[in-house]
Amino acid sequence: MTGFRPPRLTTFQTIILLFAAVILGGSLLLMLPVSSQDFSVTPFNQALFTATSAVCVTGLVVQDTATHWSIFGQAVIMVLIQIGGMGVITVAAFFSLLSGRKISLMQRGTMQEAIAAPKVGGIVRLTGFIIKASLCIEALGAACMLPVFCRDYGLRGIWMAVFHSVSAFCNAGFDLLGTPDAQYPSLTSYRAEPIINLTIMALIVVGGIGFLTWDDIRANKLHLHRYRMQSKVILSTTALLIVLPAIWFYFGEFSALSGKERLLASLFQSVTPRTAGFNTADLTALSGVGQGLTIMLMLIGGSPGSTAGGMKTTTAAVLFANAIAVFQRRSEPHFFGRRIDNKAVCSASTVCFMYLTLFLGGGFVISAVEKLPLSACLFETASAVGTVGLSLGLTPSLGLLSQGILIALMFIGRVGGLTLIYAALSGFSKTASRLPQERITVG
Repeated sequence: MTGFRPPRLTTFQTIILLFAAVILGGSLLLMLPVSSQDFSVTPFNQALFTATSAVCVTGLVVQDTATHWSIFGQAVIMVLIQIGGMGVITVAAFFSLLSGRKISLMQRGTMQEAIAAPKVGGIVRLTGFIIKASLCIEALGAACMLPVFCRDYGLRGIWMAVFHSVSAFCNAGFDLLGTPDAQYPSLTSYRAEPIINLTIMALIVVGGIGFLTWDDIRANKLHLHRYRMQSKVILSTTALLIVLPAIWFYFGEFSALSGKERLLASLFQSVTPRTAGFNTADLTALSGVGQGLTIMLMLIGGSPGSTAGGMKTTTAAVLFANAIAVFQRRSEPHFFGRRIDNKAVCSASTVCFMYLTLFLGGGFVISAVEKLPLSACLFETASAVGTVGLSLGLTPSLGLLSQGILIALMFIGRVGGLTLIYAALSGFSKTASRLPQERITVG
């Protein structure tokens, strides 16, 4: 008689379960009386929402981070942000390396999937580079913001600088600037402060371009022709998604501001929806077009293998290239002299369909349940599934069902829709047989 053997988890199932375990552990820590300012027990649904938002580096909150949570609670949130930003698997692998344990081939495969690396070879070296580079960048960001925060908050400014640097680099969007009289302010009080604006934007962009792009930059410096095609696509798409929206915000939204504030606000508003969640402007004052553009940027998000969420810049780029190929009657899309595999086009189409379905479906349900305008609810669901954290102020007042929907959207948005599908369908084997083909007219 053989003993019972538990089923072996796939790579995708392991990633999902580890994310869920960290969220649950964080929720329990945030429920402790020591985590709140008044030493009360935070309700489980609020702690779960906050922990999910932190691990999924979203930034949507139901309690103001500065006024509700104690220093201990804020530290828990920052650790959860750090783990979620760099990836649960990456952090776990790093501690294994520090302890001297060898990384098995299966663990290397899981690490490869977690950071979207093209191959298993060199994955341990890349993981070490990711951790070290992340900590150095966060330390540099904190050092840049330290003079401003210490000027305004004294010694507490040290903690403010560190927290906001981690939150920005990990594209989380949590802030500690709220007061009892002015909660959920984000960075609106620093709208005209160049150091805070430029540092936060730089951290968001660097965290959002992806770990493999960092590796390319480290290895090839300014020799762009040596970069991977994916890195070229990410950098060019990121640049376009910063510059073009900034032009719209400059001429279409912030004309009432002074010259410096107008430029900073326009650049910040084009960077933060992908997918950081900080804001220096009143989002409710944006026009319908401005809010719609923000929703689009939130859904696109950052790049694969980064601290950011969303559909990813590469997904949008592949769909755009495929559309151009169809218009030109070419059989395959291409970038920089390289053709795109048809599987990438299919995956991009699937990811886009999933995000749009979750975004619209969640918005419809919340609007129906809460009796709120659909446009405002869609803004919140785009922020959740894109793991952004921008809000029109609805999230704290939502009921349990609506908060549950946002929790599910944040989780799916962080671990990835395809990861969930692959985990759920891991028991289904592929078949080599093919059904008869028949034409169907589209478009």
